[in-house]
Amino acid sequence: MVTLIIGGAASGKSAYAEELAMQSPGVPRLYVATMLAQDAESRARVKRHRALRRGKGFFTVECPLALEKLVVPTGAAVLLECLSNLLANECYCPEGAGEHAEASILRGMDRLFTTAADVIVVSNAIFSDGIQYDSSTQGYLAQLGCLNEALANRADRVVEVVCGIPIVQKGRGISCV
Repeated sequence: MVTLIIGGAASGKSAYAEELAMQSPGVPRLYVATMLAQDAESRARVKRHRALRRGKGFFTVECPLALEKLVVPTGAAVLLECLSNLLANECYCPEGAGEHAEASILRGMDRLFTTAADVIVVSNAIFSDGIQYDSSTQGYLAQLGCLNEALANRADRVVEVVCGIPIVQKGRGISCV
C-alpha cells in the first residue's frame, strides 16, 4: 500500500503519518528521515521529532540524499518524512542529483514501492501563498508539484491533512488521529 500525505506546515500531517505507519502490519517499521540538520533550528526540530517517535517502534534511517540507493527489508513499513526536504537536498546540495533530482527521487520511490509492504510519504503543500519567488525557488516548487502529482498517481491513497483533519483525496481512508 502506498500512501501520500500532504499538508501545510504544522497541519498534523506528520502525526497522522506516524499513526498510519503504526497500524501497518509491515515489519520492521522504518522512519526514513530526509532533513539535513545544519543549524540549531533544524537540529532542535530533529530532536523534537525523535522525542515524539520514542516508544513507537520505529527504526530511524537517515537518508537526506540518494533515495534510490536506500535498501529496505522486504515487507517493511516505510514512513518517508519528507519529500520536500529530500527534493531540496537533491537540488541544492553539491552531492545531490541537481537537475536530475526529480528522476532520481522517483526511481528511489519506485524501488521502495516494490520492496516495502507499506510506504507512507509525507510532502508539503506549499503552493497557495500567492508570493512570486525567484526563478530558483519557482523551479523547486514546480518540481515538488510534479513529484506530488507523480506520487499521487502511483499511490493507492492520497490524504490531505488540514488543521489535524485527514481528508481523503484518493482511495479509502482510515481514522487514526
